[in-house]
Amino acid sequence: MEQGRNTAHKRRHAGKAGSAGLRTVSNEGGGTRDYTTRTLDGQAVLLLAVQAMLGTANALSGTFLPIYLWKTSQSFALVGWFNFTQFLVSGLTFWLAGKWVKEHNKMNSLRLGVALSGLFYFVVLLLGESSVDYAVPLGIMIGMGNGFFWLAFNVVYFEVTEPGNRDRFNGWAGLLGSGAGIVAPWISGWLITMSKGERGYHIIFTVSAVIFSVAVVLSFWLKKRKSTGTYEWLHGIRQLRERGNPWRYAVPAIVCQGVREGVYMFFVGLLVFLATKNEGKLGNFSLITSLVGLVGFWLVGRLLKPRRRRAAMLIGAVAVTAVIAPLFWPLSYRTLLAFGIGTALFMPLYVLPMTSTVFDLIGSTEDSAKQREEFVILREAGLTAGRMVGVAAYLLVLPYMEQSDYIVPGLMLAVGAFPILGWWLMRGLLGKAAEGRKETSTRGG
Repeated sequence: MEQGRNTAHKRRHAGKAGSAGLRTVSNEGGGTRDYTTRTLDGQAVLLLAVQAMLGTANALSGTFLPIYLWKTSQSFALVGWFNFTQFLVSGLTFWLAGKWVKEHNKMNSLRLGVALSGLFYFVVLLLGESSVDYAVPLGIMIGMGNGFFWLAFNVVYFEVTEPGNRDRFNGWAGLLGSGAGIVAPWISGWLITMSKGERGYHIIFTVSAVIFSVAVVLSFWLKKRKSTGTYEWLHGIRQLRERGNPWRYAVPAIVCQGVREGVYMFFVGLLVFLATKNEGKLGNFSLITSLVGLVGFWLVGRLLKPRRRRAAMLIGAVAVTAVIAPLFWPLSYRTLLAFGIGTALFMPLYVLPMTSTVFDLIGSTEDSAKQREEFVILREAGLTAGRMVGVAAYLLVLPYMEQSDYIVPGLMLAVGAFPILGWWLMRGLLGKAAEGRKETSTRGG
C-alpha cells in the first residue's frame, strides 16, 4: 500500500563544522545529499528485497529460458531474435513510460513491471513447446515488464541512496544477485534433470511466477514517491548535442557496457549447455560462478570509495577481457568454468564504479537531480543501443559458426573487450561527480 510521500531525502546530516559531508545541495523531490553516511535506510533495504526476489525468479527460470527455446526450436537465430526483441521493447518502454513515472506514480510502474514478468512465465507455462511460435510476442511482453520495472527501480534507487552509500547499495545488490545465482539455477538444473526435461521446466516457470506475485505484494510497502516536474521527451538528445556535456562521454561508455551484456546475458549459458548437454551442469556452473561473484561484490562493495573508482574500473575492464582467453581452447565445461570464474571475480570492479559514477552524475547538480527520470532513460537508451549491437553481431556471425572453431571465441572477445573502451571514455568522470558535489557542499557550508 502507498504510505504517504517520501521523506527519506528530507533528512539532514548534522556533521562537524567544515565537514565535507554537510548536505547543502538540494534537489526537488530528491532532498539533500549525504557524502559521509554508508548506512542504508529501511526503504533502501526494502527496495533491495524486491530486487532480490526479482533476481531469484529470473535466476530460477531466466537462466534456462534460452535453453528451453533452443531445445524446442533447434534455432540459434530464434534465441537471438527473442533477445533482440526484448531489448528493443525494454528501451522503448523506458522512453514512453517516462512521462508516467515522472508526472504520476512511479511505484505503479514498478509493480506493473513485476506483474508483467510474472505473467510472462505463466504464458510460457501455458504455451509449452508452442512458445517458440510466439518468440517475438513473448519478447515484447518480457521487454515491457523489464522496462516498467527497471525505469521505476532506477529512479527510486537514486532517491533512496546517497553518494556516500551508493557503492554499498550496489555491493549489496550484487551480493544478493549472486546469492540468488548460487542457489536458484542449481535447484532449477536439478529439477529439470530429475524430472527429465519438460516437467522440470514447468515447475521452475510456475515457481518464478509465484515469486513475482509475492514481490508485487511486497512492493506495496515501498512508499509513494513524490512526483515533480514535467517530462521532457527529447532531454537526452539535447544533452548529447551540448558541447562539453559529460554525458557525451558517459553514454558511449554505457553503450560499450551494453554491447557485452547483449551477448553474454544469454549466450554463455547456452554455450555451457551445448558443451555438456546437461541442465544440471549449467546449474552447477551458475552456482560456482555466482559464489565467486558474491565474494567479489561483497569485497568491492565494502572497500570501494569514489577516489578508487578509476583504478578499480580499469583493472576490472582489462581483467574481464583477459579471462576470455580460455574460450580459445577446445570448448569444454572446464574452459567455460575458468572463463566464468574469472568473469565473476573481476566484473564487480567494472560494474560498481560504472554504475555509481553514472548515478552520481545524475545527482551532480540541483537541475540534473530534478530531471533524474530523463537521465535514467538516457542511461537505458545507451544500454539498449549497446545490447542491440551485441545481439546484431551475434546474428551476423551465426551462418559462419560451423566454419571455424574460432568464430564463437572471436565473437566473445570482440564484444567482451568493449569494457576497456568504456573505461577509456569514463576515465575523466570516475569519482569526479561525487567529489564535485562534495566540494560544492563544503563551499555551501
